Amino acid sequence: MSNKVNHKDGASYAPVGQSVKVVEPNQFYFSVAFLDHGHIFGQTNGLLQAGATLKYVFEPDAKKLAAFCEKYPNVQVADSFEQILQDEQTQLVASAAIPNVRAQIGIQVMQAGKDYFTDKSPFTTLEQLAEVKQVQQQTKRIYAVYYAERLHNEAAWRAGELITEGQIGKVIQVINLAPHRLAKENRPAWFFEKASYGGILTDIGSHQVEQFLTYSGASDACINFARVRNVNNADKPELEDFGEASMTGDNGCSFYTRVDWFTPQGQATWGDGRSFIVGTEGTIEIRKYMDVARAAPVSKIFLVTQESESEIDCYGQSHFPYFGQLILDCINRTELAMKQSHTFKAAELSMLAQQVADRA
Repeated sequence: MSNKVNHKDGASYAPVGQSVKVVEPNQFYFSVAFLDHGHIFGQTNGLLQAGATLKYVFEPDAKKLAAFCEKYPNVQVADSFEQILQDEQTQLVASAAIPNVRAQIGIQVMQAGKDYFTDKSPFTTLEQLAEVKQVQQQTKRIYAVYYAERLHNEAAWRAGELITEGQIGKVIQVINLAPHRLAKENRPAWFFEKASYGGILTDIGSHQVEQFLTYSGASDACINFARVRNVNNADKPELEDFGEASMTGDNGCSFYTRVDWFTPQGQATWGDGRSFIVGTEGTIEIRKYMDVARAAPVSKIFLVTQESESEIDCYGQSHFPYFGQLILDCINRTELAMKQSHTFKAAELSMLAQQVADRA
């Protein structure tokens, strides 16, 4: 497995953390299907590092399939998706399909008696969410989502631990800034079709809402304001290249996010993602991918408490615990990695924000 990480292209960003295995070889099998987004490499890396065994891959596109097999040469190529669904060893199916078909794939996986691990955004409509919720309740399978901006980023994960430890007291506001590099010439056609990707708040915004819910401890929120625009891509009229939203959590915590496709070509990484978290006893700033004009890649926290201020270097220091927790959840039927209600709520709120923006 290659350790190379592409920091210039967010679509193929696939972190490789420290290996901390929660299972023995051949104790937990997963298979992979539909490789439309490069996040599938991050999903696969995370599971392998936690000890899972990769069995099958299915992908109709020969070029995508060849790239995956080159990176993971021990994988077996399945003749059909049905072969994976019927495989008795496969316990989890990971997928990064086109967003508007992710829900239906997940329904097939859960009805086949397996757990599902999809790239974000997990849905493009509230109707898809409602159908998945029903099937998930009927089957009691796990519908997990790769909210990578927290789950696969060292500083973002560590920030959650610091908050849980009480380092900054009660969180009263979360601000997430999430610029991305467009790389228009490298994007597939579906990327520019709103029915396929669901809108910028549904897509990138789902990452941000998930972080807000985690850091604030809120279980729900109301939408105060949401806006989307196509500012600079008239040749792609269905692309939203700028979005912003404000919410208030059911615990009173304030949230604002800006998502966009305006990372300049001169920047060292695909996005200068940042979070600013204000608590009653301190503050946290997260610099997830770079420190402008100083260093890249990085993953840093700037922590200020009542006693001191500190800069915490998190890069390369994590084994990304989420993936091991997910594997153990699949085995033990627990919810240690992420509660199902939290998984669904992050997606629901991002889609509700998208609806507010669309109406406006």
